[in-house]
Amino acid sequence: MEFNIGDKVIMKKGHPCGGNKWEVLRVGADFRIKCINCGHIIMLPRVKFEKAVKSKIEECI
Repeated sequence: MEFNIGDKVIMKKGHPCGGNKWEVLRVGADFRIKCINCGHIIMLPRVKFEKAVKSKIEECI
């Protein structure tokens, strides 16, 4: 799966705040993602991020 900055994804495990939807802020060897529910930002290695992603949210324009 290919990811770009600004993509929204659903992770397999939920964040402690109760949300499981995240926005991609940085793409590369590491991914920086932000929780849409509370705004918390984390960085994950690419391998761990790709394993943890459940699906990509497709937005209609």
